[in-house]
Amino acid sequence: MTFLFSPVRFRDMSPRLVSFRLPPVPSSMFSVILGLSGLGQSWRVAERLWGISAHVGEDILVVATAIWASLLCAYIVHAIRRPDLMRAEFKHPVAGGTPALAGIATFLISQAVTIWSTSWAWGLLIAGICWQLAFSAWHTGTLWRGERRAEDTTPTLYLPTVAGSFTSAAAFGALNQPSWAWLLLGTGVFSWLALEPPIIQRLWSGHSLPIAQRSLLGIQFAPPVVCGAAILVVAPGTPPEWLLMLLGYGLFQTLVGLRLKSWLKEQPFGYAWWAFSFGVVSGTVVCLKLAVRGVPSAISLSWPVFIGANLFIGYLSVRTVWLVARATIVREHRSVV
Repeated sequence: MTFLFSPVRFRDMSPRLVSFRLPPVPSSMFSVILGLSGLGQSWRVAERLWGISAHVGEDILVVATAIWASLLCAYIVHAIRRPDLMRAEFKHPVAGGTPALAGIATFLISQAVTIWSTSWAWGLLIAGICWQLAFSAWHTGTLWRGERRAEDTTPTLYLPTVAGSFTSAAAFGALNQPSWAWLLLGTGVFSWLALEPPIIQRLWSGHSLPIAQRSLLGIQFAPPVVCGAAILVVAPGTPPEWLLMLLGYGLFQTLVGLRLKSWLKEQPFGYAWWAFSFGVVSGTVVCLKLAVRGVPSAISLSWPVFIGANLFIGYLSVRTVWLVARATIVREHRSVV
């Protein structure tokens, strides 16, 4: 799976009139929201832990919300204008799970706006859960039919039932609806346990991930820490031992990712690299919340984890802005030519 951001093209209609065509807007672009919203949430927790300014976190969440709204509008327009491309994405054996990111991003924005407006948070949650349940049921039903190639088993399979269930549970928890949240957490946990063995087996097999798909490995790091982050929203008093186990597994997989840095960097930088952001920021939120509770190991890890997350999301943001600027320059050049 790659992120598609092809330049806008113009077609001559007359000597002085051209028509405009929107570039494709794949659902995978919503992963930008996952990284930014998670970083904003970590700054909210950092304010409680270290007393640093809360404005930074709120500003990041405002930016994340604005980008989410822009992407959602563009995605809807894209779906109306090019339903053929949407159908192709839904049916793709690898990228077919990425439409779940639209719902996941919506749940994260719902959590972000809860302290600003409960009504907006509920509205986003209801819209997101309708999309998530409908898409997850459809996608899972497609998987259960079989007839899949082994090489199509990639971490994108986590997105509909695992990531979607964990983030929707957290959104319900933020709105003080724990009974609904636990229903969704159950869906996420048991889907994760069922999906992890075949995905790990795929990664261990003799068929290496193609260069264009290596950024998908970032999704592999996310389930344990996203699960932990959701539990901390739904049941903040959960014994820390269970949460430390989830955090430890997530941090170890991040360490493996660092070990594979050279191998992963064979894939040129692109929007797909945001796939790594969700696990990074979710692990940061879990670590900081445990540090607030006085867990010794979390306190020791909190500063390096927090600084590392900020540097990584900052790096992704700078590189992404440059990609957008470069695409704009190319678009303007082609329009002139």
